[in-house]
Amino acid sequence: MVKEAKVQPTCDRGAVAVLADVFLAEAVRGTTVERTIEWVDTDAAGHQHNSVIMRMVESAEAKLFRELGATSYFAIAPRVRHEIDYRAKLYFGQAVTTAVRIERIGTSSMDFAFKVWGHPHEGRAAVLAAEGRFVTVCVPQGSDGSAPWPEGIRAALPA
Repeated sequence: MVKEAKVQPTCDRGAVAVLADVFLAEAVRGTTVERTIEWVDTDAAGHQHNSVIMRMVESAEAKLFRELGATSYFAIAPRVRHEIDYRAKLYFGQAVTTAVRIERIGTSSMDFAFKVWGHPHEGRAAVLAAEGRFVTVCVPQGSDGSAPWPEGIRAALPA
């Protein structure tokens, strides 16, 4: 198996899927998305700009809540905290898998974790590129403060 923190010369695309499945197995609920690093995602140093990681994470988060049928989440769930540990570079044209999982559902907050893996690319092995956490809080439209998650969102999530 692949050690995530290091580039492994024998790691292939299938190993990334296994790593994502293992990561999601501990989730209240989770999902993955696969994207390709585009030219616009890179910076002058030739690898991904730091902002692209959070965009991929938000894409996976959006997919998760669409899969749950809880699209009302988007208008009421601002991020109140996020942290990212950058582990390796991603390059233009490289396929990337992002996994996001819900770790805890509170009365008015949700805790998430994520991992982003780069697939084998131009002689480079697959690698864990970034990992981190973020927290969203329910803030109903028109309100300045938090409130309990609406029943529709709670009902879409496992108890």
